[in-house]
Amino acid sequence: MNAPVKPLRRTRIQTEKRDLILNAALEIFSTHGFRGSTIDQIAEAAGMSKPNLLYYFRGKEDIHETLIEKLLTTWLEPLRELDDVRDPLVEIRSYIRRKLEMARDFPRESRLFANEILQGAPRILPLLEGELKLLVDEKVQIIRSWIKAERIAPTDPYHLIFSIWATTQHYADFDVQVRAVLGTDRGGEGRFEDAARFLENLYLDGLRPKT
Repeated sequence: MNAPVKPLRRTRIQTEKRDLILNAALEIFSTHGFRGSTIDQIAEAAGMSKPNLLYYFRGKEDIHETLIEKLLTTWLEPLRELDDVRDPLVEIRSYIRRKLEMARDFPRESRLFANEILQGAPRILPLLEGELKLLVDEKVQIIRSWIKAERIAPTDPYHLIFSIWATTQHYADFDVQVRAVLGTDRGGEGRFEDAARFLENLYLDGLRPKT
């Protein structure tokens, strides 16, 4: 029996080139969407020739798939960290904070994900129906246990999670609108802290058990 072929290790230069391409592609995809982006645009943004780019990736689909896989690993981490160890309101507050930090630190990734969803998620639907759904179902059971124990007010766990996604991701996907409406006085980095305090009050007041 032949020994399994070990994958070739990339050199430092190869890794740096791939990272350069992925960063350029993230900018292009998050701006133009998958359909509106081309290999030529990505190559130009990366500062290399198209043949050189295609040495590292098979094509646009390969680059996009790599970005989405990396994105989902990052994107799901805040929800994975939600558990039943601490007080439920502390857990939810922390989850809101983590999602807002992602909106602040990864706006291009957020737009990439939003573009994919708006197109019907043709390239990530199996992941949404599989890994994402399993994770959400797991956290829903935790929230239901809090409700049953009267540690938070009755609510729909799924729609609670959806609404946190919607309100926090808004600050990445519609950042231009947010800054324009807030104006120069409030549209700086402090807008994320202002948003955090508002959303914490909004959710925690609504979820606090009624006495």
